[in-house]
Amino acid sequence: MVDLRVQLAPSHPSGLLLANPVMTAAGTFGYGIEHSQLVDIQKLGAIVCKGTTLKAREGNPQPRLVETASGLLNSVGLQNIGVEAVVKDKAPVWAQWQVPVVVNVAGETIDEYAEVAARLEGVAGISGIEVNISCPNVASGGMEFGANPKAAAEVTASVKAVSSLPIIVKLSPSVTDIGEIASAVGEAGADAISLINTVVGMAIDIKRGKPSLGNIMGGLSGPAIKPIALCMVYKVAGIVDVPIIGCGGISCADDALEFIMAGASAVQVGTANLTNPQTALDVLDGIKRFAEKEGIQKLSDIIGIARG
Repeated sequence: MVDLRVQLAPSHPSGLLLANPVMTAAGTFGYGIEHSQLVDIQKLGAIVCKGTTLKAREGNPQPRLVETASGLLNSVGLQNIGVEAVVKDKAPVWAQWQVPVVVNVAGETIDEYAEVAARLEGVAGISGIEVNISCPNVASGGMEFGANPKAAAEVTASVKAVSSLPIIVKLSPSVTDIGEIASAVGEAGADAISLINTVVGMAIDIKRGKPSLGNIMGGLSGPAIKPIALCMVYKVAGIVDVPIIGCGGISCADDALEFIMAGASAVQVGTANLTNPQTALDVLDGIKRFAEKEGIQKLSDIIGIARG
């Protein structure tokens, strides 16, 4: 039997122990509840719920999704029910689950990030917080914090100050130096770092002569961004001393294994969930088969082995 357990917050008092390294990415798996009738969610390492803000948001104008040759452009704009509804309606369900649920949080100001995190404090069913400082398709907040080391550190510190939960910070690829941002959030107290979020992109409808997305620009995800994400995971793994969660274009076990060998302790399956909700579990099964075939006893034995 292969030991696939992963500790994502080794320096945190309560830690964040996952039974395996396969997570679902925010915004691609709803609140998990929607998928619980489709797949055995209890087999997942963790579920990251969709981005949560202080107040409910309607999101960006339609159209919000456009397929590309090797991925998907999305401009949902953090549509969500708001933190109070998450606490009241979703968390009680999560509290009955075995699989840990991490709440992805976003805000337009540092104070908003802290306020959302504060309202999640002490709520049963919530195992951690993923701080989204990297959303490319909202008018304010998000990438404004993720592109500046000082601002990224301030958001991280503000959330840490009000929360006793393990804190994961999700980074944007649209920065000059991903290592500098990662170091800043690590020094500010992040328990783990998730990377990458989507890459800014757009498409044009040539029949209408107008942008395809209602918000003009959006976030590109899917296989097209995997090489970018993998490169950034590899780079950050050599800089920070906190666990890394790899995300970007993972659609099969081989993809996930590349991220793990580059230095990721866990992975998030995102866009692939939209075409096949079973993808994350297929990835997990593939990792198990690979480990058994190669005689790998513990997942930790292959984390970062491509780094030499």
